[in-house]
Amino acid sequence: MKTWIKYTLIILFIAMGGAIFYNKVYVVKSTFATIKPTKGDLDVTIRGIGNVDAKNIYTITAQTGGKIEEIYFDEGMWVKKGDLLLSIDPVDTPILIDEAKLALKKAHHEAEATASNLESLEAQKRLLQATYNRYEKLREQKFASEAEYDKAKSDLQNINAQINASKSQIASAASEQLRLKKSIEAIETKLGRLKIYSPIDGYIASKEAEKAAYVLPSATIFKIVDPKTLWVKTNIDERLANQVKLTQKASIKLRSQPENRLKGTVERIVAMSNPVTLEREIAIGFESVPTPFYINEQAEVNIDVAKHENVLKIPVRLIAMKDGKKGVWVARQSNAYFAEISILAQNDTEAALTSGVDMDTDLLLYTTTNKPLSDGMKIFR
Repeated sequence: MKTWIKYTLIILFIAMGGAIFYNKVYVVKSTFATIKPTKGDLDVTIRGIGNVDAKNIYTITAQTGGKIEEIYFDEGMWVKKGDLLLSIDPVDTPILIDEAKLALKKAHHEAEATASNLESLEAQKRLLQATYNRYEKLREQKFASEAEYDKAKSDLQNINAQINASKSQIASAASEQLRLKKSIEAIETKLGRLKIYSPIDGYIASKEAEKAAYVLPSATIFKIVDPKTLWVKTNIDERLANQVKLTQKASIKLRSQPENRLKGTVERIVAMSNPVTLEREIAIGFESVPTPFYINEQAEVNIDVAKHENVLKIPVRLIAMKDGKKGVWVARQSNAYFAEISILAQNDTEAALTSGVDMDTDLLLYTTTNKPLSDGMKIFR
């Protein structure tokens, strides 16, 4: 082969390779789609991840120790206020009440008998008092002997002693009746503590004892959630938490119901930040209780902290950094330029701008297949 033919073919192959590279690689990597900013409203939200909890969770404990006789509800069940939750074996408590009531009845009868006897003694005293008064006068007139007078006096003193003894017996019987009544009340109170009732209309989140188990006083048996106080606790970075205010609206997405967006309201902002994580705890209450719900379930919340109307908006993903400044890449004729911007507000998807671009600006949509952008770089559209 002649030399000039060989070099011609080499040059041809290089030219073809260059053309293919230019059209298939350079042009493709330098070709950008563009969009323009839009006008509209921008809802600013703060996102947080938290867990379902409740303001009021009632811990139901055993008021007295004993063996559980029966449990009438289980975890995940709804209860009404006043529902009997469980009963503890009373052992001999009912027998003690019966014995105390019998003793009270006996003391009452004894008191009645003593009171009747006292009435009889009072009647005898009146008679003996009259006899004594008569003998006292007869003795002064020398018509009665000392022996007769002394006997009348002795009889009167004896009856007075019997009356005093009867009064003491009546007082003692009254004290005994009072003591027995107090004892019965105490036993009945103890017996009442052996039955535990629900203090609210609620949902049983946990049950920590079983039938036939022995429980100690103050041992936890149930935890009942007041569904009206259900909320999600989340932690928000301090740099964002100052935008959160009470009564602001929010949306809640439970991990078990990712397709549902539940409505909520900010109900509590904890006054103390976490010194380690530098976050503030926020509680978002449910407007309507989800059914079913699970305490400690993970949930995502989006709190609506502001609304900007009729503003210039761009997608957040277009915002870039250059020389420590925020901006966007824009197309002017066939070249790319970095335009510094001022951001009024932004959410997860959009940003509202106050300067840097206008409605006619062509914003470059950068993808991973494109060449890195630089000021004045030639581009294709």
